[in-house]
Amino acid sequence: MLNNVYFMVLAGSVLGFLSGIGVGGGSLLMLWLTLVLGLEHTPARNINLLFFIPSALIASLFRWKDGGLNIKKILPAIFAGSICAAVFSWLGKYLDTNIIRKLFGFLLLVTGVKELCYRPRKPK
Repeated sequence: MLNNVYFMVLAGSVLGFLSGIGVGGGSLLMLWLTLVLGLEHTPARNINLLFFIPSALIASLFRWKDGGLNIKKILPAIFAGSICAAVFSWLGKYLDTNIIRKLFGFLLLVTGVKELCYRPRKPK
């Protein structure tokens, strides 16, 4: 049991680190929870949301303090994202879990391919 706690702290630390640098620890946490720990998609999704509320808040506060966040510029994205999160959280109750898992897997594949093919833009 104690080794399990250490392993969970290590996994949480790594995922928090990735979240802090903007890599997208949420996707990795979902994979960890479903593939390694064997959780069903719905409880894994709920844990993922609760895990990243404090992580995102802390990382955002540091970015804001360093001048990396312009609230006026990102406010429309925050507003739209919040509305979509609410709508699709509600719709998610009515969707088959297998469809959600397949959509999530497709999103991970597309994101992975995009990252593999990424080339920095040349400055103008």
